[in-house]
Order: sequence, then C-alpha cells, then structure tokens
Amino acid sequence: MSLSAPGHGSLAHLLPPSWKTQVTAWLAEDTPSFDYGGFVVGDGPRTATLWGKSAGVIAGRPFFDEVFQQCGCTVEWHAAEGSEVDVVSSGKMKVATVSGPVRGILLGERVALNTLSRCSGIATRSRELVAKLRAAGYEGIVAGTRKTTPGFRLVEKYGMLAGGADAHRMDLSAMVMLKDNHVWSRGSITDAVRAAKAAAGFAVKIEVEVQSEAEADEAIAAGADIVMLDNFDAEGVRVAARSLKERWAGKHSFLLEISGGLKSDNVAPYVCQDIDIISTSSIHQGVPHVDFSLKIEH
Repeated sequence: MSLSAPGHGSLAHLLPPSWKTQVTAWLAEDTPSFDYGGFVVGDGPRTATLWGKSAGVIAGRPFFDEVFQQCGCTVEWHAAEGSEVDVVSSGKMKVATVSGPVRGILLGERVALNTLSRCSGIATRSRELVAKLRAAGYEGIVAGTRKTTPGFRLVEKYGMLAGGADAHRMDLSAMVMLKDNHVWSRGSITDAVRAAKAAAGFAVKIEVEVQSEAEADEAIAAGADIVMLDNFDAEGVRVAARSLKERWAGKHSFLLEISGGLKSDNVAPYVCQDIDIISTSSIHQGVPHVDFSLKIEH
C-alpha cells in the first residue's frame, strides 16, 4: 500500500516535534539582523499567489506553511500534496494563496520557495524513476540513500516519500550498514556482523555491503538482514541474486539490495525479481527544482 492510499494520514504526521525549529533556523539565516526590505513595505495586509511554472510533483507543503506561519501569514492551498503542476493549458498553475502582513510575506518568500522547489524536485524525480521501474516489471522497493544535504535531510527524505520512493535509513542510528570500510577496519564480515548484533540487539536491522557472491554468502551466514550487491554489473546482479536466493532458500531470510551509480537511463537492465531493493542517490542529488514564484496581488 502506498503512503497516498486510503487509511494513511498526511505525510506531515511523520514529522518529528523538532522540525519546526529547523524552519526557525532557516529564517534566522536569511534575516540575521535588520529586515531592511520589511521596513520599506511595512505590515499592511496583502495577498500573494503561488504559481507553479514548470511541470512536477508538489511536495513540501508543511514546510511552506510553517515558514509563513512563523512570519504571521496564512496559506490556502489549491492543489494537494503529491499532485502534479499542470502548465500545459496556460503555462502556469495557481497552487496556493498566501495572506498576511506584506512584510511577513516577503520575509518568508525566498525560504518557502527554495524549500518547496527543492522538495518538489526530489518528489518529481522519485515518481519518474518508480514509474519507469514499474513499467519495466520491477515489483520491489525503490529507495533513496543517505547522501543528503546536512541540515536539509528531513525535507529531502520527505520529498522521496511524496514521490513514492522509500526513504531508506534516515541516519546512522536507524539501521546498521556495514560498508567496506567497516569490514576492513574490523577484519572480516563475520566479525563485523557479530559486533553489530552485540550492540544493536534484536530491534535494529543489519545490512552488509559486499563486492562478490562469496562475501554475500559470508554476510548471510553471519546473520545479515540485508545484503547490498554494490557496483555489480547488470548480468552479475542477475546471476548472483538468483544463485543466492536458491542456495539460501529455507535456511536464512534476507533481502537483496543493489546500488552504485544507478540512474534512470541505466537501471532497466538490472531489473529482476530476485532483487528486493534498488537504491540510488539519483532521485535526490542534483535534481532539477520545480519552478515556483510568489506574486503579490496589485
């Protein structure tokens, strides 16, 4: 079931209590001392229209709302979270209306637009990749990575979810991922998994990145929950995944993940049902922003 299916709450309900302090920090960064423009315009009541000017998925409404709430304004939305910006008919789409003191509208304008544009861009790229893989017959999980922007991870992970992708692990505490550097530092996959299990206990999953089928066997035997076949070519993925699933059937339960340079234009050959997770940073790194503008009515 997708997060947009009936029975699910709003994506905003996922956000932790601390997220609003991030918005406060963004506003403090943008106006660290005097608001000279605000002095010029004053605090008379005005209304502004949020226009969507390029095609894409609308995502990040809670962040947009909070920016303007902290600036003393209100937002009325004319498009749902996760809906598409339609620019075919008129070249732009009325997405929301912002009302409040003109100083507050202009104070929050750039912070709100930047956040919404970035989050929507990630949601758009996520939806595009998920759709492409579904069309190619892939039934597994499409996930992002932890290669996110420091201080902006919550927004970027939110965008992945809004676009229908899995956010993967949120941080180092959410899951143990033993990469090559962990294994080399510990000495072996077996010892690394053993140490991870001793600290993480039964409630935290353990994933191991492997470079060969033999390393995958070692990780599974040691009790890894997820095995990542990292930087395998497409044929290598198909052969290793089938072999591993057949060899360990009925012995150990595990998931197989592939990652490493996968993008919309090269991922199709990797599609096979023995792979449970396809993870990629291409849905959130270097993605085009969706173009929005905010215009005060006059």
